Amino acid sequence: MRALAWPAGVLVRLWSATLRIELTEETRRVLIYRERPVTFALWHNRTFMLTQLFERYRAGRPLCALTSTSKDGALMGALLGLLGLRVIRGSSSNNGRDAAQKLIAALRAGHDVGLTPDGPKGPLYEVKPGTVIVAKNGRSAIVAIGVVYETAWRLGTWDRFPLPRPFSRVRLYGRLLDMVEKDRAAAVAEELEQTLRELNPMETGRGGGI
Repeated sequence: MRALAWPAGVLVRLWSATLRIELTEETRRVLIYRERPVTFALWHNRTFMLTQLFERYRAGRPLCALTSTSKDGALMGALLGLLGLRVIRGSSSNNGRDAAQKLIAALRAGHDVGLTPDGPKGPLYEVKPGTVIVAKNGRSAIVAIGVVYETAWRLGTWDRFPLPRPFSRVRLYGRLLDMVEKDRAAAVAEELEQTLRELNPMETGRGGGI
């Protein structure tokens, strides 16, 4: 898997370096927030930008990402490892409890984590409570991430995963949700879903606004 991931890692770095990222000063302040460990929450089909988030705004602070235990997850894990992220394997249906405990331990050790609340298999754009439970027990803040591609190609996956075209503009959004002290994880998950939908306008067809 690592042999396959190495050329892919080089390609992703070169590809990502061409992207013209646009963000507001408020978003930049959120992305560099370091008062507490952070749980970054982004839709599964926006994870192409996770490594750029790490490299451009979180340099010097470990970021742990969750990947599934499937063969695809092993390849993704190897790729993310080559790009500098720390990988934890697991999913809600396979080793979910063990993965959650590892993520919580990482947060309590002062590391950031990146999670996809609608992953690994959907439903698309619906937040499951696992992200909030991990953030709450890890005593972290949640940063909801929005990514809007000017133009992108689509993969034939369940989430219609977009790949931004080289040299295109990418609008990046971040909103700090320091709500993990609330007792009801379901209420926080509902607020997180609403926020992610606001930061990531839903696709209506081809063209921009992806």
